Amino acid sequence: MNASKILQQLMQQAGGSQKGGSGSGVDVKGMLSGLSKQLGSGSSGQGGGSSSGFDVKSLLGGGAMGMLVGSKRGRSMGGKALKYGAIAGVGVLAWKAWQSSQAAKNGNAQQNTAQNAPEGERVEVLSGEYQERRSLELLQAMIMAARADGHIDEQEQALITEQIDALGADQEMHNWVEQQLKAPLDAQALAREADSPQAAREMYLISVAVTDDQNPMERAWLDQLASALNLPKEMTDELERQAQQAG
Repeated sequence: MNASKILQQLMQQAGGSQKGGSGSGVDVKGMLSGLSKQLGSGSSGQGGGSSSGFDVKSLLGGGAMGMLVGSKRGRSMGGKALKYGAIAGVGVLAWKAWQSSQAAKNGNAQQNTAQNAPEGERVEVLSGEYQERRSLELLQAMIMAARADGHIDEQEQALITEQIDALGADQEMHNWVEQQLKAPLDAQALAREADSPQAAREMYLISVAVTDDQNPMERAWLDQLASALNLPKEMTDELERQAQQAG
């Protein structure tokens, strides 16, 4: 499975979307409609092509990132629902949130190495199997968060899977994504995957990035996840603040 490769590309997509002025959101529905009209009803030429008759890999801009955060029906396509910056810098921002909370507690932002070590490393600096494991945890958190409002239908699931494939997912990764898009939402099971306090913070932060806290179902999911991850209210508040600031 090549989860770390997929996550890194999603983070790069998120960073590119943010820098490219896409903070107002990726209009995936409009993009699909436009491409469908442009390319007609011909076969995509790709195995498992979408029923709309065009190559989903031709999507521009947000790509898989746009599908995960912008495909939900009934959602405002702008503002707080799309926090690309929080995805692009998830590890750094989650660590910054921890430092801020420690500074508030101790009145001193500087923490020695011995105090930092038990917290775990940021996803950006992990390597090998540790990076792969963390990447899988964060991808799982993203997918569950994206599904929290119950509005990703079977066609959208297929589109998301094909966009992940376009990033170079191997067959094992493809099968895993399909499974995650259909699996029951279970905050406790997701939280058990967190291998360190830093991992827990990253999982919550990346979930905030792909949800709209003004949506009751998505807000409820974030609250369930925070409880399952044993994150105190002051920490979740700080993580949400970091996500909002990152944009």
